[in-house]
Amino acid sequence: MKKVLIIDDEKDLGIILKEFFTKKKYEVHISYTIEDGMKKLEEVKPDYIFLDNKLPDGSGWEKTEYILSKYPAIELSLISAHHVPKTSATNFRILEKPISMEQLNKLFC
Repeated sequence: MKKVLIIDDEKDLGIILKEFFTKKKYEVHISYTIEDGMKKLEEVKPDYIFLDNKLPDGSGWEKTEYILSKYPAIELSLISAHHVPKTSATNFRILEKPISMEQLNKLFC
């Protein structure tokens, strides 16, 4: 079973993503802070991570390099409603909030 870790302080988004992935038979874990998210990352070893930028205890995106270097097989999606940098890097994607079901279906069919 594929595993998803959502690290985002927006509870509504967490619920939407959890519902989406649960219907697709993924195991879903949610964290609302960077600290808790990094603990769950070590415990769960997910296949996919959705990482918000602005979290109560700092910038989630500052953990990107660590995550990608320690867990190179993880598919990392950086999400934010604020200024989102554009990149052509292939080892992660950037999603702008609000995230739509259409977007998710294209990425995880």
